[in-house]
Amino acid sequence: MRSAAEVAGLLRDGIVSGKYAPNERLIELDLARDLQTNRAVVRGALTQLEAQRLVIREPNRGVRVRSYTAEEAAEILETRALLEGLAARRAAERIDAAGEHALRAVVAAMRERQAAGDLLGYSEHNARFHRTIIEIAAHRTASSLLAALASQAVRYQFRTVLEPGRPARSLAEHEAILDALCAHDGAAAERAMRSHIGNVVATVRAIGERPHLTPDMA
Repeated sequence: MRSAAEVAGLLRDGIVSGKYAPNERLIELDLARDLQTNRAVVRGALTQLEAQRLVIREPNRGVRVRSYTAEEAAEILETRALLEGLAARRAAERIDAAGEHALRAVVAAMRERQAAGDLLGYSEHNARFHRTIIEIAAHRTASSLLAALASQAVRYQFRTVLEPGRPARSLAEHEAILDALCAHDGAAAERAMRSHIGNVVATVRAIGERPHLTPDMA
């Protein structure tokens, strides 16, 4: 039988991928059946996710996937900008030929997906680009904090890449980050990363001013 930690991981992945939508109720009996475990294990997993601010437990109503306001998402992104800026500076100092090759391959895939109009595919490669930089940086504290922030907000409620004109601008921003990294220019890499995420923040806030929000954020 799976442990509570294993079930929490599966549910976390489901939330991140959008399988479980914002505000969706998570029913212990259904989850136990779907994940082939028992309610006690599911209850323990949900307690872990509640501590991570992924779900909310409401009296007499059970547990639901947490939803974020535009301002909450923007604040998380602003924090990410500082940490990812640090990671980009560190990665520029540490990057080798293998790291450069990996990032160039990701950006090439992003360019292909953007040209094909596959924006969700583009978004997946976008996330891979950021993860690769964090791996190259090898800054354990920043990596740990960024993992928690990514779990909280990157998965849903505002998918900025669907905004008109945003994909082309996003691609140019990632290319600028790549150029700075490959030039081993830490200061430029940090500026480019913070500028990129700052533009995402502005887009999220613009979306939040509308009457209805677009599901999912990338």
